[in-house]
Amino acid sequence: MASVFENVSGAPADVIFALTAAYKADTDPKKVNLGVGAYRTEDGKPWVLPVVHKADHIMVDDDNLDHEYLPILGLENFRKASAKLILGENSKAIAEGRVGAAQCISGTGAVYTGASFLAKHYPFKNAACYISKPTWANHRAIFEGVGIPVLEYPYWDAETKGLDLKGMLGAMEAAPSGSIFLLHPCAHNPTGVDPTPDQWKQIADVMEARGHFTFFDTAYQGFASGSLDKDAYSVRYFVERGFEMFIAQSFSKNFGLYSERAGNLTIVAKTPEIKNTIESQIAKAQRAVISNPPAYGSRVVSLVLNDETLYKEWEENLSSMANRIIAMRQALFDELVALGTPGTWHHIVDQIGMFSFTGLSTPQVKVLKEKYHCYLTDNGRISMAGLNTKNVKYFAAAVDDVVRNV
Repeated sequence: MASVFENVSGAPADVIFALTAAYKADTDPKKVNLGVGAYRTEDGKPWVLPVVHKADHIMVDDDNLDHEYLPILGLENFRKASAKLILGENSKAIAEGRVGAAQCISGTGAVYTGASFLAKHYPFKNAACYISKPTWANHRAIFEGVGIPVLEYPYWDAETKGLDLKGMLGAMEAAPSGSIFLLHPCAHNPTGVDPTPDQWKQIADVMEARGHFTFFDTAYQGFASGSLDKDAYSVRYFVERGFEMFIAQSFSKNFGLYSERAGNLTIVAKTPEIKNTIESQIAKAQRAVISNPPAYGSRVVSLVLNDETLYKEWEENLSSMANRIIAMRQALFDELVALGTPGTWHHIVDQIGMFSFTGLSTPQVKVLKEKYHCYLTDNGRISMAGLNTKNVKYFAAAVDDVVRNV
């Protein structure tokens, strides 16, 4: 008998995971992995945050912990602490009871949960979700997957290697009223380019005037600049302006809990009643998809966020990671300048967070992979965490070669 699935075509491999697989299969001792968005130490190894180690031991020794189901919306202490982390200790919205939350399967799950709600309940029918160009590939896949059309707004200015604010604001002004705009609060993926406070004000002005819905996706709070408050500036500013919004939060990067999938969707509504309604619909939908979120990662995060001593240690761990990334940006810039590499490279140190949009072309990236065994995405994005004092000179020399000769 023929298979009922014989006409199903194979899907292309995920770009990042395929890149990682190619790196692992490469036997060259000089190979460099600049693709995966995960923190690495100076020795190129994964890092379990010391504060997470402490939380692990505290949990192991806690005889009161069990493996019962969490509530459908997740661990309450985790949800409340996550919302307070992004909105601030003295958030007026929290004090007014207008903030809700749902524990999700990391940031990806949080974006999906919010998108699914909007697909079913957003009053502007057929409204498109506008994502930055370029953006994290999953943004398009998630919103299109729930039936929301996806359009792009200009973000990266190839000429200045910075923010295309004029293009961004123009797209917001031209979009139909009530469109959904997905914004990165800090450490924009993949460019590493963030708006300034004044530019965020201009963005908020247009968003407010056009009646657009704000959907923030934050995966790097505290990891970008080393300051949790600074990295949350844009979100808190929009809340102060009175915006309703969804905020997808991931704790993969800033806690190093990549495999534990600890995430949260924070909801800022106009009234406590509307917040309750949204939570009830999300709970109904979540019950049908995952039933209950997993406990381990959320327990680690909750333990740290709700303990003053552990929280301070976590801030120190974050600062350590952020500072190493900043140091690698400076080291790469210095090497390229010393080599006299054609072009301007100030964007390497001007950008922020884990990623840098180098401006390298696809043919240049191809040579970097094949000749120098340096693995990065075809659009020239590199993960700064993949650089260290042992390989930064090698990578800079490789970049110098392809810029001059490819």
